[in-house]
Amino acid sequence: MEDEIGYYSFMITCTFEKGYTDNLRHVVVHALVVRDNKEVLLAKRTGDMLETGKWNIPGGFMQRDETAVQAVLRELYEETGWEGKIVSLFRINSNPNRPSEDRQNVIFEYLIQPTVESGRPDHESSDIAWVDFNNLMPEDDYAFDHGQSLYLLKKYFENPFPLPVIE
Repeated sequence: MEDEIGYYSFMITCTFEKGYTDNLRHVVVHALVVRDNKEVLLAKRTGDMLETGKWNIPGGFMQRDETAVQAVLRELYEETGWEGKIVSLFRINSNPNRPSEDRQNVIFEYLIQPTVESGRPDHESSDIAWVDFNNLMPEDDYAFDHGQSLYLLKKYFENPFPLPVIE
């Protein structure tokens, strides 16, 4: 349902047995695209989206009838023009209090190896960039809690630990 400023309400309301209803979380995917174990691909948010103007990890909502892997590769291509190959599930983030968020999400973050840049970013990205882990901005300067994920990813490449991280 569209509200007075043109945004759509994204909370999912489900009806269960005996008429019980509840608002449920969305499933979201993030593409942690890493090149040479030292650079990560980021997109700059644009348009009327939340956190416009901030850099973020490419990703978005899963669509009906697609797997998380299909969704993350689709979102990667749509937002950056890059194709990739799944390396591993990196992290599951189920924090109900993500900053600057208007809905609750459960995020599956995948490590992805870039394969080819075969397209152009869609309307959600005004720019894309490969950023060296040594040149990351302060954690809070990224959209939502993406800085937390980026610094955890940097830590992983400095001293690998078992995956996935579940929070």
